[in-house]
Amino acid sequence: MALQLGEIIAALGGELHGDASLRIEGLAPLEAAQPAQLAFLSNPKYRQQLDASRAGCVIVAPALREQALARGACIVVDDPYLYFARVTQLWKRAQARPEGPAIHPSAAIADDAVIGEGARIGAHCVVERGARIGAGTVLKARVYVGEDCTIGARCLLHAGVVIGADGFGFAPNQGAWEKIEQLGAVRIGDDVEIGANTCIDRGALADTVIEDGVKMDNLIQVGHNCRIGAHTAIAGCVGIAGSANIGRHCMLGGAAMILGHLTIGDRVTISSGSFVARSILKPGLYTGIFPIDDNASWEKNAATLKQLHTLRDRIKALEKALGPRPEENEP
Repeated sequence: MALQLGEIIAALGGELHGDASLRIEGLAPLEAAQPAQLAFLSNPKYRQQLDASRAGCVIVAPALREQALARGACIVVDDPYLYFARVTQLWKRAQARPEGPAIHPSAAIADDAVIGEGARIGAHCVVERGARIGAGTVLKARVYVGEDCTIGARCLLHAGVVIGADGFGFAPNQGAWEKIEQLGAVRIGDDVEIGANTCIDRGALADTVIEDGVKMDNLIQVGHNCRIGAHTAIAGCVGIAGSANIGRHCMLGGAAMILGHLTIGDRVTISSGSFVARSILKPGLYTGIFPIDDNASWEKNAATLKQLHTLRDRIKALEKALGPRPEENEP
């Protein structure tokens, strides 16, 4: 399978410098691309790789036009990363295989479940009573959609996703635990993508809500009654405890942990591995990571960190004994 550069430009636009008839037989990273492959460069700090690249053509920003031209063929666009994303979509459409049945024979779908026009249900999926699957949505193999849960249009749920399992709710009873029945559901908006083996729990009373355009990686846990705002992106292994409210256009790095009943405002970015134990309302980048080190150094630093509270009290006592500082007496 191949596309000519001219076909790519005709479909996606861009400023082509080079032979429009050049056949592109694959897409590849800049450093590994071969003469029949297309690559891209979006981060200027990797520009040193451009001169040595063997790619048949490279997608670059206007600032790198002259450097790219000195190397060979290039496509100049304002946002190379976005353009490359659209090239991957074009490539997938061009090599699409014939589709099988819209609903795989092994899928188990309740009689009163509603399946929208053009939806596709993969092998061994389960769609329970009262569930609704929107138009054009795709469930890959072994996806579970629980009772009364709703999934919007044009969503993509990868293998092993579980929507609407019970939230984790129990009341203590004389040393044992009494189950709190989870009576809510899950409501997922349009254009949401959910990665493999991610679990989104149903609400206890009100619904768990995932708004339009949310993108979720693999192995994410979303607890009951959470709300995730539109167009937020969440990387793998993130854990979000129950009743957390995540804003719109947020980014949560891999393995971040969010405690329950917190509010994360719009356009907040959480670094990978961070532990969020308080609400964050102001947009920005937040990090809560104790840096890795050799074990001996880490233990010393950890021991020192545990003494900071006592050290603060000692400093306050010392300042009190010494009296006010001279600048504090200035008018």
